[in-house]
Amino acid sequence: MSDQSPPPGWTPRDPDTPEEPGQNGPTGRSGQEGKAGKTGRTPKARRPRTGWRRFVPGWRLVLGCLLLFALLLGGALVAGYLLVDIPPANSAAIAQSNVYLYSDGSQLARDGEVNRVNVPLSQIPRTVQEAVLAAEDRDFHSERAVDPKAMLRAAWNTLMGKGKQSGSTITQQYVKNYYLGQEQTVSRKVKEFFIAIKLGREESKNHILEGYLNTSYFGRNAYGIQAAAQAYYGKDVGRLTTAEGAYLATLLNSPSAFDVVAHPQSRARAVARWNYVLDGMVKKGWMSQAERAATRFPEPGKIRPAAGLSGQRGYLVEAVKDYILDHKILDDATLAEGGYRITTTIDKRRQNAFVDAVDEEMVSELEPGTRKADRLVRAGGASIDPATGKVVAMYGGIDYTKQYVNNATRHDYQVASTFKPFVFTSAVENGSRTRDGRRITPNTIYNGDNRRPVVGSSVPFAPENEGRLSYGDITVNTATDLSVNTVYAQMAVDVGTDKVKKTAISLGIPENTPNFVSGPAMALGTMQASVLDMTQAYATLADHGRYTPYTLVEKITKEGDTVKLPDRTPLQVVSREAADTTTSMLVSVVDNGTGTAALAAGHPAAGKTGTAEQDRAAWFAGYTPDLVTVVSMMGQDPDTGTLQPLYGALGENRIGGGGYPARIWAAYTKTALEASEPEDFDLELEPGAAQSPPPLPPADTPEQSPDDEQSPGPPARPSRPTGGQNNGGQSQGGQNQGQSQGQNQGGQNNGGATTQGTDAGASQGTDQGSTQGADQGTAQGADQGSAQGADAGADAGTTAGPQGLTQGGTTAGRRPLPEFVE
Repeated sequence: MSDQSPPPGWTPRDPDTPEEPGQNGPTGRSGQEGKAGKTGRTPKARRPRTGWRRFVPGWRLVLGCLLLFALLLGGALVAGYLLVDIPPANSAAIAQSNVYLYSDGSQLARDGEVNRVNVPLSQIPRTVQEAVLAAEDRDFHSERAVDPKAMLRAAWNTLMGKGKQSGSTITQQYVKNYYLGQEQTVSRKVKEFFIAIKLGREESKNHILEGYLNTSYFGRNAYGIQAAAQAYYGKDVGRLTTAEGAYLATLLNSPSAFDVVAHPQSRARAVARWNYVLDGMVKKGWMSQAERAATRFPEPGKIRPAAGLSGQRGYLVEAVKDYILDHKILDDATLAEGGYRITTTIDKRRQNAFVDAVDEEMVSELEPGTRKADRLVRAGGASIDPATGKVVAMYGGIDYTKQYVNNATRHDYQVASTFKPFVFTSAVENGSRTRDGRRITPNTIYNGDNRRPVVGSSVPFAPENEGRLSYGDITVNTATDLSVNTVYAQMAVDVGTDKVKKTAISLGIPENTPNFVSGPAMALGTMQASVLDMTQAYATLADHGRYTPYTLVEKITKEGDTVKLPDRTPLQVVSREAADTTTSMLVSVVDNGTGTAALAAGHPAAGKTGTAEQDRAAWFAGYTPDLVTVVSMMGQDPDTGTLQPLYGALGENRIGGGGYPARIWAAYTKTALEASEPEDFDLELEPGAAQSPPPLPPADTPEQSPDDEQSPGPPARPSRPTGGQNNGGQSQGGQNQGQSQGQNQGGQNNGGATTQGTDAGASQGTDQGSTQGADQGTAQGADQGSAQGADAGADAGTTAGPQGLTQGGTTAGRRPLPEFVE
């Protein structure tokens, strides 16, 4: 028997103890090598892995899985290619009309027949083809039908929040346009992938490009490049210039948004995209640098709407379309595919009432043949149910087929003093105080002198009041009634302009509103919000500070399927006290201030007037507890489209918000609410807001207000106008009921409170304001607020002018001419 004992020098090892890695035997080799060399036996199998290593697959397993996945993927691709056939043209290639309905289900409009004329590729200029390729697919002629890398990159960018992006080639887009549809589903993308591959193998690049150019949607109901050439430039596609072709190529990215005529606020983005297209042509060698430098943006022509969209129908349809696109309910191409039944929120009865009110109060008074200024007059309006956020009526203009741009949704006019309530709302919401520490309430005293420099602003600002009038110390309530600019500019700085902007945004003003800049001037309404935006913000005030996003759409269906609409859950954005205290002051504007024409509605109302810079627009924003409506008159040259002042329009020297806009508002509101009883506002005010202004103390013994946060009592509240009010555009001979020949008691103004009709400008004056010394302001008691005829014929356009009212410094507590207030 052989000796089984270990060789000399070999240290015995416990068989249950694993050998240390790298441990060497006496021969200097590793244990395993030494063991094999001595015994001639192979090493034992590797011991099993322990711990976390057990969960890591080996390389053999990984390689096997990859091979299996590749095999399955290849099989799926082959199967998909064999199973998916090229289908016949879809309904989008012969798109249907969409049907728009009033809220009661009756038909509002159809968006017209499809405008499409197919042309062969040979009729499309080479530079126009290249512009489209530069915009959509620069490597079209050299690439495959699908680009997996581009698709993955687009998916990744979309997931990373860089916006919805497309990695589709022109071939894929053509397949989507002509053979499939615009729905964003996985099954549609899979079909698109395989059809594009098969089409790329079976058809030439020219055939695919021709089909793409004839099926793409360019906006203005134009399908295909030929229809687009006619819609935008009134010419056949063969006559398009390179610049025009580049603009049409720009529209493919976003047909509605990049129409610079329909959406002038998007002009900068459209021009940037146009430049991108031209730069791409240079990069590909399709255009020289010299040609590029000489190319100018080609202004598209006016829009020629379909006859079926005449009157208000076209404005309403376009507003609904914009709502659907802006809220990403459907995209351009999907909506253009047609076949949708869209139930709007528009109340047919109230819509007709709005049109009737504008026609009766304004349009019937226009005489463009004899008054040149009347050619400039435009009007826009919107009406919202504050409890639901539904837009129940909208006035876009005289006629969609005559004046395309919707005056209710455009963003190029200043909102003027209709912004001031947002400043006060922010003051209450933020518990703001004046520079000397007094809490801001309706009874807080501010100095209302003309051109008073704003204190505490990093930007020097000394605003003018309307008519350059000075008011001395007045309450915030009175400053709101008379729309005193100097008071609200100072208040905006006291509150903090960033806080004011934040409050306005929370009420419903879009953050991207043009000229929405923080600063003391914002209190005067320098931003350019649309009528609809302002209606949204006032609806939040009317609903006690609860913001409900407005909607124009009640329901959208297609072939029995219902399209999901965005969530519109109401949100309390400012406190009820802040909203309601603002409302209480706006009630005073209607009862005692510049908005008294709104009383004709026969319902308790709150409102604010406004007159934009250079009188280019006049506004009235008002509401009852259950209906919010904003009306604006605008001046625009019908030939050039430039904004113009309204001086002399409708036979008046100036157009103010308390005139025609307020009367339109009252006429519409009266009819719209004729089936309901007048309802008072249910208000919860901030502490101290309900307190009346302190009584006027004797001139030689001023007294302190009981509230230690208030300054000494202001002059008595200006009395309400009587005889000088505009009555249907007339001024009752410019005389005051109970006139006293323009004189106060002894020619004095008792603390600013005028008597015996001087408020309305008692005089024997005329529309020209002829007086003894009115223009010079030197008549008896002129500085105290009396002059023979100084205020004569106020609403009929007196020209006594600022000179007679402002010489001598202030008119503290005096009510100015209606033409000098907003």
